[in-house]
Amino acid sequence: MDTYVYKKRDELFERAAAVIPSGIYGHLGPAEGCFIPTSAFPFFAERAEGAYLYDVDGNRFIDYMCAYGPNVLGYNHEEVGEAARRQWEKGDCMTLPAESMVELAELLVDTVDSADWAYFAKNGGDVTNLAMLTARAKTGRDLIVKFVGGYHGVAPWMQAYGSPGILKSDVSNIITLPWNRLDLFRDLLRKNPGRIAGLISTPYSHPAMYDSELPAEGFWSEVRSLCTEHGVVLIVDDVRAGFRLDLRGSDYYYGFKADLICFSKAIANGYPVAALCGQQAFRNAVGAVFNTGSFWLSAVPFAAAIKTIEVLKKIDGPALMHRLGEKLTNGLSDIAQTHGFTLLVSGEPALWNMRLTDDESGVLHQAWVAECVRRGAFFTNHHNLFINCAMTDADIEKTWEIADDAFRAVRKNHAMKAR
Repeated sequence: MDTYVYKKRDELFERAAAVIPSGIYGHLGPAEGCFIPTSAFPFFAERAEGAYLYDVDGNRFIDYMCAYGPNVLGYNHEEVGEAARRQWEKGDCMTLPAESMVELAELLVDTVDSADWAYFAKNGGDVTNLAMLTARAKTGRDLIVKFVGGYHGVAPWMQAYGSPGILKSDVSNIITLPWNRLDLFRDLLRKNPGRIAGLISTPYSHPAMYDSELPAEGFWSEVRSLCTEHGVVLIVDDVRAGFRLDLRGSDYYYGFKADLICFSKAIANGYPVAALCGQQAFRNAVGAVFNTGSFWLSAVPFAAAIKTIEVLKKIDGPALMHRLGEKLTNGLSDIAQTHGFTLLVSGEPALWNMRLTDDESGVLHQAWVAECVRRGAFFTNHHNLFINCAMTDADIEKTWEIADDAFRAVRKNHAMKAR
């Protein structure tokens, strides 16, 4: 199987590095650590369509990063694009909000189990931050609890003390607990009566660099009970998993009800919008918080989100993604085994994590991912992967072919590390 080359990529990155810090900043940059070895990965996209990403060198990839989650129906989705164009012809960022804002709020209240209202922003971090402020406004308390590895955005309180620019005072009211440790949460509540404003968590643990971990049996029902008993606001960060597990919310999927729930990524198939939804009891608190942005009332993303949710309902997107993800990962695990490797798959099938366990250093896994990317299956090394609804069984089967050839290359090049 032929492998890709990236001549134009390197020329463009040299230009970018001259005028942009790091060349490509943030989590998409080659310095982030997901693209190792960097020689195997494309850096710049030319276009995208359905399940496919095309780089500036003309290479086509089956894209299992899905723009890190927003691509849920498929790139350049015709119905979503048409809804966005119709709204754009009427107006987008205007002095006053458009009717589409109200229509999207009504749709979310009708769709999401824990939503009695919706408040909009642009990024996931906007609404996780708003949820934290709302919890403090509602309770008058200061402490926020999160879990180890939980990523909730890049505001200072969400980062680790010692990171560049982060002060001790930024995180002094943040308490971090290990995932699935109910005993430690109970103990924390006992030792801090009347001080904990909120607990924020993803529906299951999906940290970068580590295996995903599902909630233990009874975990969420007990957390819900403890939060209610102690007056703690239960915040679900559904930015990454939202609408891939259940359109009613990932809290519904796991059998409990959040006080506040945060959406972005998949809500509008790539158009920039985020939503904080919540129960009636928190309406006044969120309304009292001063929180806004220059483009937060843009109408085009609202229209795109409405159509995205409508299409996901029509095709039962979560069920489709679960089936495709399960088929893909089962096949990848079987193929690994035929080559003498063990591929550990964790998390939910629609947004799974995987790693080869045959080498503790991770080098073998990086090598296999690199070989897959060079052949047209876009994975990354240290982040969960995503399914979108444009993927087909043929795409899954093509990925199996790529993975098979990639394992063959890894066994040849890393014979001493394979079983």
